[in-house]
Amino acid sequence: MTNARRKLILIRHAKSAHPDGAEDFDRPLADRGRRDAPAVGRWLRDNAYAIEAVRCSPALRTRQTWELARTHIPAEPQVRFDERIYDATAQRLLEIVRELPVHAMTAALVGHNPGLEDLVHLLTGEPVQLKTSAVALLSSERTWAEVGESWTCASTFAKPRG
Repeated sequence: MTNARRKLILIRHAKSAHPDGAEDFDRPLADRGRRDAPAVGRWLRDNAYAIEAVRCSPALRTRQTWELARTHIPAEPQVRFDERIYDATAQRLLEIVRELPVHAMTAALVGHNPGLEDLVHLLTGEPVQLKTSAVALLSSERTWAEVGESWTCASTFAKPRG
């Protein structure tokens, strides 16, 4: 019997603006980010199947990225905004992934660098550069609880543009 593959989708927020006086946490998407985030959603629709669970940083730019992307996917995943994702290290993100619902076969994490790049490196052994709006799709037959170093060698990277 073959085990089903879990898919972990890591999404870096779209390009953000730098308005005067705005704290980093409260930075909104720039015009380019508002154009690119829907392209992320279209890529997810075409490549990521049914996303069942989403964990998203509560920072404004990540919430806006997810809101613009989600309108293009057919699934209605369980979404949780998790403060631990903002400014998280790869180890902290690993903890969050290990907490994903056991039944979820496809999950997404919407966050920030350098944590996302470091997590991809940890899980695949590959150094990677995730620019804004970049998506990393990782898959493994191992469970979320087993996520750790070299969890997968199967990965797809995309940089959807609006």
